[in-house]
Amino acid sequence: MPNVTKKDLVDKIAELTKIKRIVVKKVVQCFLDETINELGRGNRLELRDFGVFETKSRSARVAQNPKTLQRVQVPSKRTVKFKVGRLMKDRLQEIADAQQPPATES
Repeated sequence: MPNVTKKDLVDKIAELTKIKRIVVKKVVQCFLDETINELGRGNRLELRDFGVFETKSRSARVAQNPKTLQRVQVPSKRTVKFKVGRLMKDRLQEIADAQQPPATES
């Protein structure tokens, strides 16, 4: 599975919209920065049909190093959860279905 970078996305958007690459890059970076800022404030970011980003708190716990079997305290932390939206879920299913080989009848 190939990696797609921010640069790849910027190039694709610039090509599709016929907008200069530097302008697209600035808009994409502003979008990403604002996403981080809103999540940092604890806000829920809902992009209709795409999905929802929200922060969750993970409580402190005791984990175990698999190599040494030593117990380690893991502090509590905030993390980001993403829930897929309806349109994205449907589109991903269409793509998966299209990649399935046709069923043969016996």
